Amino acid sequence: MIEGLIFIAGEDGLSLLQIQSVLFNTTRTQISQVLDEIRKEYELSDHGFELMCFGGRYKFISKEAVYTKAKKLYEEIIVPSLSSAALETLAIIAYRQPITRVEIEAVRGVSCEAMLKKLQARELIETDGRSDAVGKPLLYKVSDHFMDVFGIETLEELPELKVQESEGLLFGSVSDLKGDDQFSDISTEDFVISRLSD
Repeated sequence: MIEGLIFIAGEDGLSLLQIQSVLFNTTRTQISQVLDEIRKEYELSDHGFELMCFGGRYKFISKEAVYTKAKKLYEEIIVPSLSSAALETLAIIAYRQPITRVEIEAVRGVSCEAMLKKLQARELIETDGRSDAVGKPLLYKVSDHFMDVFGIETLEELPELKVQESEGLLFGSVSDLKGDDQFSDISTEDFVISRLSD
C-alpha cells in the first residue's frame, strides 16, 4: 500500500505524515520500517528506480545507470541553467533563510527583485510569511524543489562556508552549490557572500 501511494504521488512525493493520514492505526515508526524495507529491496534488485527521501518527502527516482539511455530521449530538450548571479542569490537565501529582499540586496550590493522572481518561477525559492520589520516585507526561503535539485535532505548538508577572520567575510564557490547536470555549465569562479556572519 505504501509503495503504491508513493508511486501515485509521483515527483511530489509523500511525507511520513501524509502516509500516516491514510493508513489508520499505523504508527510513524511502523511506516518508517516499511519504507526502509522498500528502499533496501530496490537497492538490491535489478529495478530501474529506487526509493529516496529529499526534504522529508519519499519518492521513486530513476537509478543513475538509466540516465545514460534516457539522455538520448531528451537530448534535444534544452534545460535553462542558472547564472552565477542567480546561484549567489540562492546561496544567500539558503544560508540565511528566512530573509527579506532588502537583506539579500545588502549582501549582494545590487538589486535582486527580478532575480527573486526568476528563482520563484523555477520553484527554487518560496515566500515564508512576512518580517516584523517596518513595511512587513516578504521573507524568502528555499523550496522542497531546491532540495531535490541539489540532492539534499536538510540544509545542514549544504557545504560549509569558509570564514576569513580578518574581514569577517564568508567565501564559497559556485561549484560547491552545483546540483544535477542542468547546472553543469555554470562558471566555477568564486563568489563572496559578505555579512552572513552578522
